[in-house]
Amino acid sequence: MSDLDPRPTPTTCGGRDDVASGPVHELLAPRRVPLGESTVVRRLLPSLGRRMVGAWCFVDHYGPDDIADEPGMQVPPHPHIGLQTVSWLHAGEVLHRDSLGSLRTVRPKELGLMTAGRAIAHSEESPRAHGQILHGAQLWVALPGSDRHSDPSFEHHADLPVVTAPGVDATVILGELDGASSPGTTHTPIVGADLVLADGADIRLPVEPDFEYAALTMSGVTEVDGVRLEPGSMLYLGCGRRDLRLRADGESGLLLLGGEPFEEKLIMWWNFVGRTNEEIAEARRDWMSGDRFGTVHGYAGAPIPAPALPATPLKPRGRTR
Repeated sequence: MSDLDPRPTPTTCGGRDDVASGPVHELLAPRRVPLGESTVVRRLLPSLGRRMVGAWCFVDHYGPDDIADEPGMQVPPHPHIGLQTVSWLHAGEVLHRDSLGSLRTVRPKELGLMTAGRAIAHSEESPRAHGQILHGAQLWVALPGSDRHSDPSFEHHADLPVVTAPGVDATVILGELDGASSPGTTHTPIVGADLVLADGADIRLPVEPDFEYAALTMSGVTEVDGVRLEPGSMLYLGCGRRDLRLRADGESGLLLLGGEPFEEKLIMWWNFVGRTNEEIAEARRDWMSGDRFGTVHGYAGAPIPAPALPATPLKPRGRTR
């Protein structure tokens, strides 16, 4: 996934100063952002006033879109440092290529997990022969300082654990939920889960009181801790809960994202997560000169050029503006 904004806004995030120590309800308004040739996403993180949820630092929700007569997702090769990308689908397929030579089609309820580490490049596209509907989420996870210069890698996990209880099926994308652990590699205490609620469900989901959480409604209408969420809405919940009440009138689906608040302060600019202006500027130079990131083979199009850096130096200042 990529931030294709030709004038990306530097985002400073991290630190615990603004983390809600107790339960809160903070509805995050999405921004509509074009992604590639024909896909428009709803960007929920980073947003004005809320930059991270645990180590989750970027959340796009897209679809359901009818792409029967469209090319669908077409994101040319682009670079990443300092983060992991998570591809998650409810409908459709995304073909992942990267500079390690990975070539994998990710399908609904399968985990495509790319760890950028010191440097990687990739592309994402709907296969030429694709289904009618495309619906999913693209997410980034910030890497801690101890792992941000690690070797890049790509993982594909088609079989993920599912926690089942009356009224809910929860697929564990990353981390652990109610004793079930995802095989995806993590570097901080984190959780991502895809929940399907049955019509009339009224449940209490066990959660970690030291984690901060947010819920993104993917489909249907879900009541999260008493707040009614329409599709594409994201609710920040803060910390301090041991369980989370979920209700549904009609089948619905949502993503639950959480983790220990991320202590380190970061700079997120374009497709890079770093710590200093110099680190971001070096990554940009390396991408433009063809160094460090390698080559993505097989995509029918040119790589995305990096935008110009802002005139003033980038500085990490905290999790909110």
